[in-house]
Amino acid sequence: MIDRSKLPNSFEFVVTAGARARQLLAGSTPRVAVGEHKKTTIAAQEVITKQVEAIARAETPVE
Repeated sequence: MIDRSKLPNSFEFVVTAGARARQLLAGSTPRVAVGEHKKTTIAAQEVITKQVEAIARAETPVE
């Protein structure tokens, strides 16, 4: 189970973990032990262990 209580901002956690999960799904190399875990769990673990900091997103034009 992931303990998010140690994180200062849960919104930032969700955004960063989501962006990292998309990177992992696209083929990025995991920075933590993978085992039999899903990409979303791996991404969350990377954020919690501070292996991944905030990820810059490309600006999406608003129509």
